Amino acid sequence: MSGESLASLGYLALLLVALGGAYLASHRQSVGKSLQMALVWGMIFLGCMAVYGLWGDISRDYGRNSLPITQQDGTIALPRAPDGHYYVTAEVNGAAIDFLVDTGASDIVLSRADAARIGFDLEKLAFLGSARTANGIVPIAYSRLKTIQLGPYLDQGVSVAINGGEMEKSLLGMSYLGLFGRIEIAQDQLILRR
Repeated sequence: MSGESLASLGYLALLLVALGGAYLASHRQSVGKSLQMALVWGMIFLGCMAVYGLWGDISRDYGRNSLPITQQDGTIALPRAPDGHYYVTAEVNGAAIDFLVDTGASDIVLSRADAARIGFDLEKLAFLGSARTANGIVPIAYSRLKTIQLGPYLDQGVSVAINGGEMEKSLLGMSYLGLFGRIEIAQDQLILRR
């Protein structure tokens, strides 16, 4: 901790002691009640500080993919995340990729980072296509995946689009979801059947 940080911390501590002392002096008759309220507010403050301190971990894990639930009949059920979307981790070209399930996307759409992780050379991709997204028009390169596996299902040669713009999470679109005979939402689960 730097000298400036220690000085600031010392100043804040002295200010808190001065304010607390002034409050206690003005409420001498009810010191016990005042201490009780100060303890309650102190706990609330500590709780807020804990949430603030852990917010990076909470937001990073928010909506984090849980493994798909595969039933004996081969049905795959994906639980709804707290944000209302469905997420899944699939094995693509041998690497685990986190996806947002998006029935509005025509293809599997990979972020640049995920495309590089599964072996695409971004410098050699031809970003000749374009797509209209919430972030505007972005360049797109098209290719095919060697393999994609979700639960017990292994597929080869599925078409994929690599987004040339900024993208937080890859999308699992209809070029893959269309391989399932039935897609339904029931009891806060997205259910895929072949």
